[in-house]
Amino acid sequence: MKLSEIKNALLQVESVNFKLPDGSYVPEHFHITEVGSITKHFIDCGGVIRKEKNVNFQLWEANDFNHRLKPQKLLSIIKLSEEKLGIENDEVEVEYQSETIGKYDITFDGKDFLLLAKQTNCLSQDKCGISAEKLKKPLAELHGQTSCCTPGGGCC
Repeated sequence: MKLSEIKNALLQVESVNFKLPDGSYVPEHFHITEVGSITKHFIDCGGVIRKEKNVNFQLWEANDFNHRLKPQKLLSIIKLSEEKLGIENDEVEVEYQSETIGKYDITFDGKDFLLLAKQTNCLSQDKCGISAEKLKKPLAELHGQTSCCTPGGGCC
């Protein structure tokens, strides 16, 4: 979800609710401790140089159980971050404490912001010999096959 979509959604709701992938909610007394712009500049296993840019919201909860972040307050925090940090209309990701800092994609269902679990992926699957057919094979069918990610395999 882009930042502009978050801002539009905030105009439609009376409260800011974040629903986790397991169906539970981030406690309603959460704080947004950071709004930032994150740039990741990297090289993938196929040698392709890439750059990703996201807006980051960090959610945190304390023992101030009466705290409630209202949509207008979050909009003002976003506006300040746009003005002071030059944050653009990039995709938003959310950090929230689980067993470690969890990173989530975000969508909106008309009432709640849904946090979607992020997954790792090989961005140069063609360099590793990964095709859509190979991705869908059951593990039992792969018995005896060698991986491209072996010493000298040209992948990792």
